[in-house]
Amino acid sequence: MPPRKLSETPGAVAKPATISEVALLAGVSVGTASKALNGRGSLRAETRQRVLSAAEQLGFQPNRAAVTLNSGRTYTVGMITTDTIGRFSIPLMMGAEDALGAGEMSVFLCDARDDPIREQYYLRTLLSRRVDGIIVTGRRTQARPPIGANLPIPVVYAFISSADPQDCSVVPDEAGGARKAVEHLLATGRRRIAHITGPERHHSATVRAAAAAGRLTEAGLDPAGTPMFGEWSEAWGRQAVRMLLGAGTAFDAVFCGSDQIARGAADALQAAGRRVPGDVALVGFDNWDVMALGCQPPLTSVDMELEALGRTAADRLLAAINGEPSPGRHTRPCRLVIRESTA
Repeated sequence: MPPRKLSETPGAVAKPATISEVALLAGVSVGTASKALNGRGSLRAETRQRVLSAAEQLGFQPNRAAVTLNSGRTYTVGMITTDTIGRFSIPLMMGAEDALGAGEMSVFLCDARDDPIREQYYLRTLLSRRVDGIIVTGRRTQARPPIGANLPIPVVYAFISSADPQDCSVVPDEAGGARKAVEHLLATGRRRIAHITGPERHHSATVRAAAAAGRLTEAGLDPAGTPMFGEWSEAWGRQAVRMLLGAGTAFDAVFCGSDQIARGAADALQAAGRRVPGDVALVGFDNWDVMALGCQPPLTSVDMELEALGRTAADRLLAAINGEPSPGRHTRPCRLVIRESTA
């Protein structure tokens, strides 16, 4: 049977192909065609491929409403975030959509704005829409209370983690990223490495600082001064470098807990006549292109690979929806992006 063609009558609309026509072209029963198209049943690979080829040739599109009724699924997923500016949630969502789009699933994004009441409202709304699962994310990596108890659908936490070890959490290996930053500085011959980071109350700041100090200890070195905790800002980066210089601290490298801090540090070093990287090598964290590429010189930085993390979280959610949950905390490696600030 030749491929179906659109009507040549002006203004006419082609009638959608039916599953009966797919079955006829593939030389199988309607039941077999249905199993092949829905990935069910123990069919021979040859038969399944023949049906799929026939469906493609005819431009067959399954009736989503009928599929939903038959499977009990809505092919939608909710994403609840507390990251109002989207710095972390947008790349996470892009990665998640890459994975979910392959399964023809749609994503509802809900911004809870760090408001527990708003968050519970969105949770109830998503449940009322019978989404197949939920991804919970935010702008901080520390553990948070579960979004709900005994929920009827799977939930995966991405970037942030759940305080319940039975929940599935996919998080960046921040400690591993900090170690890579220090190892790179050591490999370039730096031995007096200072660390400037964000507020000590923040999980990310303390984890990155501890990992950096631990790697220096393994190398038989002491940090250049104690870790300097402050704010996630360029202003703090400038202030901290001035404090280091004012105290007479000898340092030939600075590892910063964020790119914003590092960009401020670069400004202060250059204002003090210290060349980057000639006199002082500089590494940031986040690989936020606005900061890393805007820095002079461009900044070496640790990338948490947020899109890949979003894809992994979506893959684990899809597996859970299909009856294969993976509870526990799952870490993904970070990647060091080397630029001129350490070259």
